[in-house]
Amino acid sequence: MELLKFAAIDIGTNAMRLLINNVIEDKFPNKVSFIKESLIRLPIRLGEDVFKDGIIGEKKIEKLIKALTAYRLLMEIEEVFDFRACATSAMRQATNSQEVIEKVFSETGILINVISGKEEADLLYKAQAINLLDEKHFYLSVDLGGGSIELTLFSNQESIVSRSFEVGTVRFLNKIVEKKEVKNLKEFVQQVKKEYQPLTLIGSGGNINKLFKLSKNVENTPLDVKQIKKLHKQLAALSVLDRMKFFELNPDRADVIVPAAKIFLQVMKWSDVTEIFVPSVGLSDGIVKQLYLEFLLKR
Repeated sequence: MELLKFAAIDIGTNAMRLLINNVIEDKFPNKVSFIKESLIRLPIRLGEDVFKDGIIGEKKIEKLIKALTAYRLLMEIEEVFDFRACATSAMRQATNSQEVIEKVFSETGILINVISGKEEADLLYKAQAINLLDEKHFYLSVDLGGGSIELTLFSNQESIVSRSFEVGTVRFLNKIVEKKEVKNLKEFVQQVKKEYQPLTLIGSGGNINKLFKLSKNVENTPLDVKQIKKLHKQLAALSVLDRMKFFELNPDRADVIVPAAKIFLQVMKWSDVTEIFVPSVGLSDGIVKQLYLEFLLKR
């Protein structure tokens, strides 16, 4: 039995996360276990600058460097074998992303990989526990972030199609979601619904995870559309401060959770599905699994 530590840094539009995973290789039986050791989330919110000015401002860059410096120290303490840092929608859109990447690398030694929407969707697909799913069903993975939403259709442990749309919660807060992009998202979901049945939805991202926790459902049970509607109504009726107080939400969760619930409800309506499964996995889990696969190929 061998233990290795891998880490992933997910630099999102709303927040950034450091995931440190213990990867245990057991030869008898031949099995690999991915065990989450720690997950540290920081509300940097790069999208605020990018969606307003088109660039990442100096204050955000300073916060990003401080956060990555802290992450680097934590990984050194934990004796992480290998790690990767990936950035998504906000960094994809920022016109000064290359300048930011160079400055971050110079000051922290961490190279940020800006991944495409398709790469993001593929990594999320890797994160899903697809080996536990019914081979006769089609599954639509719906990952909602601050700047974009990634959808991946898969069946029988194989990805069929994946798409990324610039429809995210921070974009909604800033009122910069284009109607055409929403229309494209709707048409894609409706086409999937038409061609692939029976269809099951799998949700990922901080907001759907929080909605699941607020529902107080038992683990591995689906979240019903009626539950999401009820939570959306309760949350939308409150101010951001009251959402923080009564639902124990962080400030950067309290404002985006309402548009998030609305987006998930729309996807469920367009796909004609009344429940969604919410495994506690995300982009960082996919990055760790990809790192481990690359490690195996180098052996």
